[in-house]
Amino acid sequence: MYPRKTYTFDEAKRRLERYCAYQERCHQEVRRKLIEMRMIPEAQDKIIVHLLEHNYLNEERFVEAFIRGKFRIKKWGKQRLQMELKRKDIHPTLIRKALNRLNTDEYWETFDQLAVQKLESIKESNLQKKRKKLADFLLYRGWESPMVYDKVRELIP
Repeated sequence: MYPRKTYTFDEAKRRLERYCAYQERCHQEVRRKLIEMRMIPEAQDKIIVHLLEHNYLNEERFVEAFIRGKFRIKKWGKQRLQMELKRKDIHPTLIRKALNRLNTDEYWETFDQLAVQKLESIKESNLQKKRKKLADFLLYRGWESPMVYDKVRELIP
């Protein structure tokens, strides 16, 4: 087993600058990376302050990018997005603001497309089981319960 590499303050700072420039990061990810690099708490704090001052680290920007990406690519609903961001220790106010900026028309359109697409892929003859499979899928993706159950009733009468 090789001994772990140790970093000077400047090396760690440059490495974290690249880490944050590559993709948006939240404070928790940066802190975890610094701990992985075995930096002392004082150095961790100084590096995080440096990243904030030089705009490498911005939680508001991270939340926007996270929501945009997970919504458009993974088609997650607001509940799942909120839960995942809470898990990353993002302040609830930031989460709420970003979720409110989601385009309502695009949100509903994505939900409708996802529901129809999933329904077509369900190979189940029992209507009750079919409803349950569709509802479970949409709820797991984080779509709101009233929306899900209304859509299930609409698609599978």
